[in-house]
This record gives sequence, C-alpha cells and structure tokens, in this order.
Amino acid sequence: MATRPASDLTVRVTGLRRAFGDTKVLDGADLTVGRGEVVALLGGSGSGKSTLLRALAGLDPDATGVIEVPDHYGVVFQEHRLLPWKRVADNVALGLTGADARTRALGALTEVGLGDRGGAWPAELSGGQAQRVAVARALVREPELLLLDEPFGALDALTRLRMQQLLERLRQRHGFAALLVTHDVDEALLLADRALILEGGRIAEEVPVTLPRPRHQDDPGFGGLRRHLLDRLGVPAG
Repeated sequence: MATRPASDLTVRVTGLRRAFGDTKVLDGADLTVGRGEVVALLGGSGSGKSTLLRALAGLDPDATGVIEVPDHYGVVFQEHRLLPWKRVADNVALGLTGADARTRALGALTEVGLGDRGGAWPAELSGGQAQRVAVARALVREPELLLLDEPFGALDALTRLRMQQLLERLRQRHGFAALLVTHDVDEALLLADRALILEGGRIAEEVPVTLPRPRHQDDPGFGGLRRHLLDRLGVPAG
C-alpha cells in the first residue's frame, strides 16, 4: 500500500482485528486515507466492510488495533435514521450547540437542495430527500472526514446517480476526506481516488483511480478498471 507523510493523512488504521465468536472478520487490516481523498472500500458480502467502518466511527468497542481519525467526522448510513418526532431542521441540528445551531442546520439543508424543507416531518420526505437530510446532518458538523456505509444503496438508480453527483460537488466545495463502503463498482469508480479490496480480513489490493473528473461510465479507461475490479471480486463483467 502506498504510504503518505503523517501530515497528509486524515485516517490511519493499523492491525485492525475483530472477531465474532470463532469467526475472524478483520484480521490485521491496515489502511490510510489522505486529506481530501475519497477511498472506496469493496468486498464480498460478509467481508467486514461495514465492521471496519463502524470501528472507525467508534461504534465497535470490541475492535482492536490502532485507529487514528480526526475529531470532526460525520457518518452516513444506508438508512437515514432520522427521528420521526423531530422536524427536518431539528434532525440536522441534533447535538449542535450555540445560538446559531438552527441557522447552521438550514444552511446545510440549502447545500443539499432542501433549504425549503426545514419545517417538514421526515415522513413527508421521499427516500432521496431523507438521505439528503442525513448528508446535511453529517455536513453541518464541518467534518474533516465522512464515513459512508452504502449511503445510496436503498435508492432507485436515478436518485442514486443524483446523490453521487451531490456528494462529488460537496467534496469539491468542502475538501473533506471520505471512506465509502459500497457494493457498487461503478459508484466506486465515479467517486473514489482509490478503490480497496477487502478480503480475508485485510486489504488485499489497492487500485488507484486516476480518471479525470467529472467522470462518466463511457470515459476511456473506465471499462478496463471496472472489469478488473469485478474480476477481482469474482463477478462476471457481463
């Protein structure tokens, strides 16, 4: 794996281990994420992708190893996890302090295209809108790092594409780093600077993605990378 000076790193993970009973899910995994870098984490079902992300988010006290992440980070899950008894702006502002908390929440909603929906209830939102609120809730904390666990996996294809484009715009505007757990090879290639293959509890391969931005699936070089990753994951390219 490529190394970077410590000052260029947002995330450093060394020797990460996690077992569930006799089953080793993570077995000494190492990875880094550079400042402003988007890293996609790929692997088969049960390979430990979400387990690794939860450990980075501080949600798994039984994981062992060295984990270094910035103080300011946000997490976006596949389920939006909005509180149904709080209005949209209050969901985004949850946990914020200071007299400007609501103003900051409305500002984050505006950035994701929902500036007029702060007074709505979560039940009034579409799936894509609810996930935009989840992104705003992470964004409002001005994170250095976003941890994204299949954040668009439950959306229809068109909404998913729009959310990918939104994430790319937000990354360019704010410069945060991101670790994206995904099953979607195309999504990884559209968004990431590097794709990592998690296999046998460790990072088995690192694939740089040097395609120019903005990216499209018909770009020269996209198909070759796609075929390589699918083959590496044991999926026929079709």
